[in-house]
Amino acid sequence: MHPFALAGAAAGRLVHYAVSGVVGGLIIRGVSKRLPDGTPAARKVLVGGIANGIVAGRWLASAAEEARLKAGDMVAEARTTLGEEAPPPSAVGVENHDHGHEH
Repeated sequence: MHPFALAGAAAGRLVHYAVSGVVGGLIIRGVSKRLPDGTPAARKVLVGGIANGIVAGRWLASAAEEARLKAGDMVAEARTTLGEEAPPPSAVGVENHDHGHEH
């Protein structure tokens, strides 16, 4: 996987969690202004919702990784059918990657 793709995925997750936290905080603040006695219950519901969102996000990430691996297996099988050698899954192109040191 390309390093930028990994960085983008990590950044996306961080933004998702940050937005979830901010939105959750705003919802709790709004509920606490309208229903001062309902704050603990609203907080519990909100925390439960965020926890379920985290679990769903993990499940989606796992499903996406599984799909990526299955697609890679099919591409490797197709290359083998054509008589080509399939590169290992961890092979990353390193052409023209001048970033300040020698190999």
